Amino acid sequence: MQQDIPKKQRPRGIYLLPNLLTTAALFAGFYAVTSAMNGQFEMAAELIFIAMILDGLDGRVARLTNTQSAFGAEYDSLADMVSFGVAPALVIYAWALASLGKGGWVAVFVHAAGAALRLARFNTQVAVQDKRYFQGLPSPAAAAVLAGFVWVSVKYEWPLDSIRYAALGLAVSTGLLMVSNIRYYSFKDIDLHGRVSFVWAILVMLIFAFLFTNPPLVLFTLFTVYALSGLVLTLGRRRRMRTERRA
Repeated sequence: MQQDIPKKQRPRGIYLLPNLLTTAALFAGFYAVTSAMNGQFEMAAELIFIAMILDGLDGRVARLTNTQSAFGAEYDSLADMVSFGVAPALVIYAWALASLGKGGWVAVFVHAAGAALRLARFNTQVAVQDKRYFQGLPSPAAAAVLAGFVWVSVKYEWPLDSIRYAALGLAVSTGLLMVSNIRYYSFKDIDLHGRVSFVWAILVMLIFAFLFTNPPLVLFTLFTVYALSGLVLTLGRRRRMRTERRA
């Protein structure tokens, strides 16, 4: 009589290292909210950028150590929602938009809802979308625009009365850009192991030099330019398509 072969049980548990980095990113986003509640807006903005760095590390570490998992992917999305959806919205609301009443919280809700929809769409289309481009502004970049604006404004002591509506417009714009069909370059096709020209090495050194001389201004400028680059890329693509149809 043939004996039943016991089935190999799947190991239970989670991978520690990538999920530890995800937890750290989640903590940075949560701490940004509590810092804003205590009036420490510059620290809150810095913590959102720290969450961005940790968010970029967890996926890379998971790929390098071959520890990707469905749990890690879902956990990463939930952490991103807190760090890049809720946290920047509440930080900019507590800093500048609370005095605007309903208009203020509606604006930041647009950003938070846009981040949720952006993450949900990314998770459902990750297997079929072009890896070279993102559809819609990535939520970390959208959060960086808001956090950078808060950081620059606090550092240079810009009067709130003169920039309050600019903050409101940024919150609405980032939310809408995240759910738009505008394409953004993902930088995923860059070969980090290949050879590059000496000019690129000099360019990278210059970027780091500018970054360390004035981090808030450089980061805000870089991510604002990236947010606008999608509009230029999409408009240029549509213009080429119209030219090809005419030809």
